[in-house]
Amino acid sequence: MKIPQTQVIPYEQVLQIVNQVEEKGWKITFLPEKQQLIIENEVSWLAKLFLPWTMTWLPEGKFQILDDVHYCLTLVRAGQAAVGYFHQGNLLDHKVFRGYLVRQKQGKSQFKYLKTKGKSRAGSRIRLEETLLFFNEINERLQVYAKQYPLNFWGLGCAKTLWPLLFDGEITAPFTSKSSELIELPYPFSKGSYEELQELELRLQQFHLLLSPLAVPLIQLNQASNPEEDDSW
Repeated sequence: MKIPQTQVIPYEQVLQIVNQVEEKGWKITFLPEKQQLIIENEVSWLAKLFLPWTMTWLPEGKFQILDDVHYCLTLVRAGQAAVGYFHQGNLLDHKVFRGYLVRQKQGKSQFKYLKTKGKSRAGSRIRLEETLLFFNEINERLQVYAKQYPLNFWGLGCAKTLWPLLFDGEITAPFTSKSSELIELPYPFSKGSYEELQELELRLQQFHLLLSPLAVPLIQLNQASNPEEDDSW
């Protein structure tokens, strides 16, 4: 699991990039809604750097490790979801949800099918009821986390076609689609599983660098220890 087209780099190489930015007078912009730095010159963007969720970028131009970070991740696929609570990057609690949401022949969730076809047979009604229950159970768990922990971020991996079920159901999420604490997860995942939450426990503590073609000859990185060497995934 990795952000498409990115490379994982150690902190020492991150500092090399920041030093080059300062030397060449480039611009750094921090996007908290993506936990990301954008590096630009006078022509275009050169690099996008995804920060660990236990770190932030200060206006004076330096990194700061956060002392007490709480966040929740929600991974949703039609028929299965995983929700996890993290403190300082460690997964401390989780729950996996399953539901009968998918039309087996078409391989399409009932919610998506109804939006295009509008059918309402017995099997369709059962799947729709299961879909509503599925998202209500997810949001009930999220509400529990919101009441128990001082959450800094809500990480969400969910197709936007399913957002109405998450945000407009009988039981709603403890955040909205416009919340400043909401971060859409850029990591591709396939199951909405506990194993994927475990992998994100590692990924969200790493720096992920995306270079534009223009940046390749401009940003020089010296050799450093490979942060992937101890990665068992």
